[in-house]
Amino acid sequence: MKRTLTSLLCAALLPAAAFAADKPAHWSYEGVTGPQNWAKLEQDFSTCTLGHNQSPIDIRKTAKAKLPPLEFSYSPSPLKILDNGHTIQVNYAAGSSITIDGKRYELLQFHFHKPSEEKINGRSYPMVAHLVHRNEEGKLAVVAVLFRKGADNPLVQTLWDALPKEKGEAQEVAGVNIDIGKLLPAAQGYYNFAGSLTTPPCSEEVNWFVLKTPVEMSDAQLKRFAHIYKHNARPTQPLNGRTVQESL
Repeated sequence: MKRTLTSLLCAALLPAAAFAADKPAHWSYEGVTGPQNWAKLEQDFSTCTLGHNQSPIDIRKTAKAKLPPLEFSYSPSPLKILDNGHTIQVNYAAGSSITIDGKRYELLQFHFHKPSEEKINGRSYPMVAHLVHRNEEGKLAVVAVLFRKGADNPLVQTLWDALPKEKGEAQEVAGVNIDIGKLLPAAQGYYNFAGSLTTPPCSEEVNWFVLKTPVEMSDAQLKRFAHIYKHNARPTQPLNGRTVQESL
């Protein structure tokens, strides 16, 4: 029996249950366990090949529309950070959310990919943060924040200063709170499309919002992440006739 999207996401939030700290993760971004073979690794991963609305994508042709604004309602959270074997992830305290066209989605976690998985007109950015939200029906909405090289990013520096030394369970950093709202660009126009998780099991029915305006991160901060994960981005996937909407 296939697991539900919600149960799979919950499992992703508890990576220590998925693999021991002294063993490699069972999927990766290269070689025989890389993206081209994900669907062969487990039955639950079949959507990685069979799905028609897979992410990430290269955003080229868009349909401009008067889309509703993303209403961010983020509060500070105790820093709970982990290296889950695929990326650096931060699990966020309950109570922060976005509202999309009247529907509230709670922020669960955010994590990073290098380079950006999403491309804009064939161009990738040095890094992207994916902010993962879920509504009361179990549907997911992911906000992607692109990074360009520039000045030090204060929030990113706080995270990098607390990087776990080992892979495994999330560690709460005593006395440190973070505010994910400080990661957002001032201009919050976006691209919107139907997609999937960009990691196994590649489950679909994920609502994607890629913010058009990138934020900055320094070259030193990019290199710090690259020291742990040189490349952790899935290749772009076929659009398969999907429409990408662009907010005016």
